[in-house]
Amino acid sequence: QVQLVESGGGLVQPGGSLRLSCKASGIALSVRTMGWYRRAPGKQRELVASISDRGTTSYPDSVKGRFTISRDNDKNTVYLQMNSLKAEDTAVYSCSTAVFWGQGTQVTVSS
Repeated sequence: QVQLVESGGGLVQPGGSLRLSCKASGIALSVRTMGWYRRAPGKQRELVASISDRGTTSYPDSVKGRFTISRDNDKNTVYLQMNSLKAEDTAVYSCSTAVFWGQGTQVTVSS
């Protein structure tokens, strides 16, 4: 049974940082492209970071330079380091292989 479990979300002030984790079981993340997505209230789901099986990363302009995706193959975990957070980063963040999805973790950026 494949499971993706996110953690690390929470409430942070503007300008702060959070690191999200996506722990996988039943599937090897090292051989797959992984993505972090977010969905804010009233908005469509947005891909905010991806990492290929070869380690190539990609980001949209909205988070480029602030977010960093990485993977620890030994821990079968993908991370999303988020710095310089803004109110508009508030959303539920989920990891995905494009087939399997985690349940999501809430990130709220507010003073």
